[in-house]
Amino acid sequence: MSCLSKEEKARLVAEFGKNEKDSGSVEVQIAILTHEINRLNEHLKEHIHDFHSRRGLLKKVGHRRNLLNYLRNKNVNSYRELIQKLNLRK
Repeated sequence: MSCLSKEEKARLVAEFGKNEKDSGSVEVQIAILTHEINRLNEHLKEHIHDFHSRRGLLKKVGHRRNLLNYLRNKNVNSYRELIQKLNLRK
């Protein structure tokens, strides 16, 4: 359900990381969490009463929120670019 395949993760790391082995940077972590959150949202549209997955979704959203706050405090330009790339703000 919210498992990321190796190919998907490698694509996200290549797109948002500084190099192909940069899987730990804040930008990559946020991109991976966003991908998992979107996938969980699709799952929950079909399985409305799956409360265990809903709790996992809320934990991922909170974690992403904390990482976004950290990035905003450390590097505003990178934060703004990431928000735009991931379409997080309407």
